[in-house]
Amino acid sequence: MTAPSATLGHGDRASGPGTHRVWVELGDRGYPVDIGPGVRRTLPEVVARIGASRVVIVSARPEDDAVPDPGVPALRVAARDGEPDKNLANVQALCERFAAFGLTRTDAVVSCGGGTTTDVVGLAAALYHRGIAVIHLPTSLLAQVDASVGGKTAVNLPAGKNLVGAYWQPSAVLCDTDYLATLPAREWTNGYGEIARAHFIGAGDLRGRPVEEQIARSVALKASVVARDERDSGLRHILNYGHTLGHALEIVTGFEMRHGEGVAVGTVFAGRLAAALGLIDDRRADEHFEVVSHYGLPTALPAGADTAALVAAMRLDKKSTNTGKSTNTGLTFVLDSADGPRLVPDVPADLVVATLGAMEREAA
Repeated sequence: MTAPSATLGHGDRASGPGTHRVWVELGDRGYPVDIGPGVRRTLPEVVARIGASRVVIVSARPEDDAVPDPGVPALRVAARDGEPDKNLANVQALCERFAAFGLTRTDAVVSCGGGTTTDVVGLAAALYHRGIAVIHLPTSLLAQVDASVGGKTAVNLPAGKNLVGAYWQPSAVLCDTDYLATLPAREWTNGYGEIARAHFIGAGDLRGRPVEEQIARSVALKASVVARDERDSGLRHILNYGHTLGHALEIVTGFEMRHGEGVAVGTVFAGRLAAALGLIDDRRADEHFEVVSHYGLPTALPAGADTAALVAAMRLDKKSTNTGKSTNTGLTFVLDSADGPRLVPDVPADLVVATLGAMEREAA
């Protein structure tokens, strides 16, 4: 499977200096992703284009100007942001607020927050009246690079991450980089995990590039994949590069390890595992470590990580259950190869354990 190249879509520039526009090509469900300082100010124009007569704004940001006046009557609701509230109870609570405000199927919802807010609000919008328009204003680097684009919405169950969800494309995504000015250092690290993994699936080397370009190139890559495989039947699996171990690390550590941190470690692991399978050489595997290290990301398993628990969590990965190709002994991963990233089923569990063990020894 050859990785698609990341190029900006038509209308490369949004309105204003230093801004980019990426178009997600999905026919009549296509939409723009605008990236750059101040792009959230175009929200009234987006609402007018949709034709909504009222809007519910679900925001994790307390600032009065975090979400501009949408130009129509609006109800503002404080988001319950974070993994503990990424659940069906939160979705139900939001839908009840939509109904109490009188939202109809021709109205719209606006999300403003990180990736968990995007997921929860997106799913609520997908379910309410069997689907109403949603506009995302992602405020974290992680959400701008990944979570707000592509139409995947989901919440967690005790059994695993993102097990209940729907595909629901937004009407627009406004990645205002002004939001990033107040991000704590760990949130930058969280987002850079997705940018680092994009290096190995077609985005090219983004090290040293301005953050607006890093976001735009990452979004363009994801848009090109989503346009060709909206519902995760094949190519879209490459977007999960580094995520199989990454999600397992989140679960096993009780989400003390953040998503981007887990993906970073998972990316290093993917390089090591691909080399162990003979898919790439040691130099390419080392490149995984070098790229992840460049962004100041973790490269090793956390101290005391339970290997058996990690393997058990990885068996629940959606790639394995969707393809039906994993056995009781083998696991499924997206791995690098001479022909680009590809889905590799039935990787022997003992090789997975040995590779995890080698990473533990390297970190010791």
